[in-house]
Amino acid sequence: MELLFHSANVLLGTLKDVLPIIGVIVFFQLVIIRKRIDNPRRLIYGFSLVIVGLAIFMIGLEKGLFPLGETMSRQLTNLSFLAKGSAEILRKIDITGSVHPSLYFWTYVFGFCIGFSTTIAEPALIAVALKAKEVSTGAISPWGLRLAVALGVAIGISLGCYRIVTGSPLHWYIVAGYMVVVCLTFFSPKMIIPLAYDSGGVTTSTVTVPLVAALGIGLASNVPGRSVIVDAFGLIAFASLFPIISVLGYGIISEQITSRNRRKSLKKV
Repeated sequence: MELLFHSANVLLGTLKDVLPIIGVIVFFQLVIIRKRIDNPRRLIYGFSLVIVGLAIFMIGLEKGLFPLGETMSRQLTNLSFLAKGSAEILRKIDITGSVHPSLYFWTYVFGFCIGFSTTIAEPALIAVALKAKEVSTGAISPWGLRLAVALGVAIGISLGCYRIVTGSPLHWYIVAGYMVVVCLTFFSPKMIIPLAYDSGGVTTSTVTVPLVAALGIGLASNVPGRSVIVDAFGLIAFASLFPIISVLGYGIISEQITSRNRRKSLKKV
């Protein structure tokens, strides 16, 4: 019964959030453009599905994805798991109140794997990859682009987990990362540059963000000496930055391979 009341409240909250969007569309259609709305029944049906779908998604985040990310972080940072039964390491942890970053190896691996898998499943990335193939007449491979973006997110989240464990300043990584982005931009094909910059925003969407945010909060909550407010957030910035680097690198490598194959074919002729 409690779940039904909670679901109804979420549904009403989602309706309140979507109403301004509907109001803007209706205002511009009727007042600015001054044309009737085509197929109003179909639009009402579509908006109803959007509202119900968003409400179900929000409940799923609250009941499933957020607890999952926090639980995995808590288990991976548990002292008994880190020490693996070594009394010497446990004594060292108890005395110093901190743990060597290398002991969190499986946390970094989990961050890498969860970043890669959620990005591959990201609906927004799939849509962009298919559109990129369409407008480039097949020059850009959808799977190649998705793998490049997923690899960038995986590396970024893994490095972000390391930053949380060590407590090092976030801006060092961000400034260094964008310096790499600027350098790679000069060597990348012009066709791939706008797509690479958009890839950072595409990845931070419905599937990736909830798990990554929960991972950061859970990690900062369980690592000794870390602050949830200062250290927990910032993983999404890594998930936005590193796909730009990986896609630019993918463009450079693809161009080199294409040029090499072209030269080989010319030599045969």
